[in-house]
Amino acid sequence: MSAVSRNIDRLDAIFDHDNLVANAGLIVAGTLITKLGLETLINRWVRTGSFGPGRKILTIVAAMMAGGTHIDHVDVLRAGATGRVLPFGVMAPSTIGTFLRSFTFGHIRQLDAVLSRTLARAWALGAGPGNAALVVDLDSTICEVYGKHKQGAAYGYTHKLGYHPLLATRAGTGEVLFARMRKGSANSGRGVVRFVDELVANLKRAGATGDLTVRADSGFWSWKLIDRFTAHGISWSITVRQIKAIKAVIAGIAEDAWQEIDYTIGGQAQVAETTYIVGKGSRQRQVRLVVRRTRLVEPAQRRLWPDWRHHAFITNIQADTIEADQFHRDHATVELAIRDLKEGTGLEHVPSGHYPANCAWLACAVLAHNLGHWTTQPTSRDKPDPPDPTDRLGRSAREPFRTTDSTVPDPLALGPTVPRHTQRPASTASPIRLTPQPRARRTPTAPPASTTQRGHRISFDAPPHDTLDPNHEPVD
Repeated sequence: MSAVSRNIDRLDAIFDHDNLVANAGLIVAGTLITKLGLETLINRWVRTGSFGPGRKILTIVAAMMAGGTHIDHVDVLRAGATGRVLPFGVMAPSTIGTFLRSFTFGHIRQLDAVLSRTLARAWALGAGPGNAALVVDLDSTICEVYGKHKQGAAYGYTHKLGYHPLLATRAGTGEVLFARMRKGSANSGRGVVRFVDELVANLKRAGATGDLTVRADSGFWSWKLIDRFTAHGISWSITVRQIKAIKAVIAGIAEDAWQEIDYTIGGQAQVAETTYIVGKGSRQRQVRLVVRRTRLVEPAQRRLWPDWRHHAFITNIQADTIEADQFHRDHATVELAIRDLKEGTGLEHVPSGHYPANCAWLACAVLAHNLGHWTTQPTSRDKPDPPDPTDRLGRSAREPFRTTDSTVPDPLALGPTVPRHTQRPASTASPIRLTPQPRARRTPTAPPASTTQRGHRISFDAPPHDTLDPNHEPVD
């Protein structure tokens, strides 16, 4: 007997059911999109000259929530029956690319208006702070790129090629309250005064009536910005750079003024405060300066770093020294929100060679990021009532979700609003059948040489090695 060799040269995965749904969890995001009336809202405010900008923007947003980082990744929404759980028509990648390239600066401002009103609607449904205090973390981040022909991409202080967007996030929830794309060589504080003006206007429009406090790092230390905070009635806590004048003030702090705090394992930390005076004559001002100093206590490492290391910030918040220091240290949580924005949505990659298209990509990433937070945010019936249902910017006329539950759900409590059987109106599509359908016997045939997406066939054939480019990055 001769041995028979068996191996697998080819593997085909065939979707043999028309109702198979990939990324079915998008039904929760789709329910919230319908509840907020986003398609109608986008169609009203974004005037690009193309038909149906709402469905195109929401196609990008939904693809980002499903893990898409490139324009071509919107195809993930056309796998199986995924499009049936979304309350809008899914568009093709080529359509999305052409749509994004048609954007100008004015269209980006229209998208900013959409994000502002989306925030207002979500907060009116119970996600907002209401009369409670609101803490905003101001920061910027580097979105690194590798294409040499991307408009606006440049080298900044990190010596990395990319963009340098400005972000304002809500402490505690991680929501992005406002964002603006900037070229890579922009200084951290470039345009921040105008940015704060628009941020305050957005928060007032959204219904935030409590005390507002802004935290920022030393890249935003500017007396012009502090004056603008004061004009808006905003409390602030900003890190200062270790310039010569700051070092002299720190050196003048009495030794008995330092207080021990719990900071790190294997280290010692103390805080103290003093007054920092800047300017002369009528322009002289004095501010509260809080200083934290740390050093290592392990003998082996302390021989290398025996001196105290100082971190100072100025603030006008009403709290004792230790509480003010702890409050300012919590500003570091902004990095978690930035990480979620970059790794959880499509901002990890800035795909287009056109700068306005990348600005629109950032706006879509912010919307996808916030929708993800709002779908998991618990609320209660004590939240404010939703907007007037007679508002002409309300729900989309193409809403596919239906429920027989007559009770009014909690604001943003999406569980009761997700129907048992999701379907489109009878005039557009047939409902999804949740029970397996009988199928005819199939005669085995040889698999086709090419992969066909319309027939729901995915082939794992590897392309020839000469067609693979390890350095290839699609630039739309």
